[in-house]
Amino acid sequence: MKLLAVDSSGLTATAAVYADGVIRASASVNNKKTHSQTLLPMIERVLDEAEFTIDDMDAVAVGEGPGSFTGLRIGAATVKGLCLAAKKPVIPVSSLAMMAYNMPFADKLICPIMDARRNQVYAAVYRFADDEIITVKEPLAVGIDELLESFEDDVEVIFVGDGVPVFKEVIKEHMGERAYFAPAHLLLQNASAAAVYAVYLYDRGAAVDAVDFAPVYLRLSQAERERLERERSR
Repeated sequence: MKLLAVDSSGLTATAAVYADGVIRASASVNNKKTHSQTLLPMIERVLDEAEFTIDDMDAVAVGEGPGSFTGLRIGAATVKGLCLAAKKPVIPVSSLAMMAYNMPFADKLICPIMDARRNQVYAAVYRFADDEIITVKEPLAVGIDELLESFEDDVEVIFVGDGVPVFKEVIKEHMGERAYFAPAHLLLQNASAAAVYAVYLYDRGAAVDAVDFAPVYLRLSQAERERLERERSR
């Protein structure tokens, strides 16, 4: 199988090409540039370095969210455009599960957290069993304190995601030595991990038509929340 994987749901824009069990090329940028600047040139570069074109791909995997509204829209528009033109299916990949896939075979729970502002995170909880990823808690937007209180007192958890630098001290204060944190090279979304996970999903019928793909936001955008607040205050 050959596929392109793309994600722009968080701070990092990332793309990778997977072919027949090997990551042929990958790239990531997390340096204050907008995803609209970096994503399409990155896709072109990894395809070129892997010596493929989009027509060679069986499918395109994309981070479906949750995450940045702007980043998700850029990723969705880019992938939908590529797939509609090339007549390729889309494999939606949870941006949270993608990060959990950075920690395969872990013997602890894995909790990806993305900073959602207002002391909230986008979070989910996963574990690995028999080489498969199991969803323990579905993705949700939740206060960091509520999330931490949901873990039982004897459970050990690996935290990954851009919420770690923001909430690390809060997590350590609440969980102490039961909290573990992914190292920098495994902390954020990674298209290589997304590609490997997408193959697993593809084999289970997760591919969809590009027309039908839509990002998963979990909550209203700030602009939409402000509009509702203005309407309620009238």
